Amino acid sequence: MEEKGELPQNIDQEEEKKREIDLNVLFPQKDYDLNHLFPDEGTKKLLYEMRRNKRDIERFIKSFHVEED
Repeated sequence: MEEKGELPQNIDQEEEKKREIDLNVLFPQKDYDLNHLFPDEGTKKLLYEMRRNKRDIERFIKSFHVEED
């Protein structure tokens, strides 16, 4: 029974490592270490979501650009 309980934890930890957010990759134009500046995982996730939302909003706005006659 204990082995089954330990297995999901190991899988969860591996998935968590895969989902780790690297802010330096997300914002490559910055000259300083963003991961050091924002070590909190919650903040990293927030910044990731903001970046993703910005991209989605930009795509949405581009869909409205219609050539005027």
